[in-house]
Amino acid sequence: MSTSTTPERVVATDSAVELLTKLSELHGGLMIHQSGGCCDGSAPMCYPVGEYRIGQRDVMIGEIGLPDPLPVVRIWIGGDQYELWKHTQLILDVVPGRGAGFSLEAPEGVRFLSRSRVFSDEENAVLDANPPQTGGDLV
Repeated sequence: MSTSTTPERVVATDSAVELLTKLSELHGGLMIHQSGGCCDGSAPMCYPVGEYRIGQRDVMIGEIGLPDPLPVVRIWIGGDQYELWKHTQLILDVVPGRGAGFSLEAPEGVRFLSRSRVFSDEENAVLDANPPQTGGDLV
C-alpha cells in the first residue's frame, strides 16, 4: 500500500449499502453511531440525521456513499471506544434477525453488524498522521 493513500476507517458491504439506501429513501438522511454497549450491546445504530446528538468526544470514522441523490451516511463512534478500535477497519454488514429497537432497521427483519479487519503497521502509520474529525470539531 502506498503511504499517499489513507485507508478507509469504515467500509460497507453491498447488503449494508442496499439497506442504507432503502432506509434513506424512507427516512431521509441517516447517520450511524457504533454503540459501545449498554442495552443494545456494541451494535451499529442507525438514526435519521439529527435524531442522535453527537458528543464532543465522538469520532467520525467515515462516510458511506449512497446512490445519487441520497446523502452520504456518516459513521460515528464514541471517543473511548475509538481508542480501542482505531487499529481496525470497521466493516458495516447486515445479517438476518431483529436489531435493536432504537435503530431504524429493526422493523426490516435484519440488523446491522460490525465486523472488523486489523490494519497493517503501514496503514496505522498513515492513519495516525491523518486523525479523524470529532464532534468537538463540528461546534
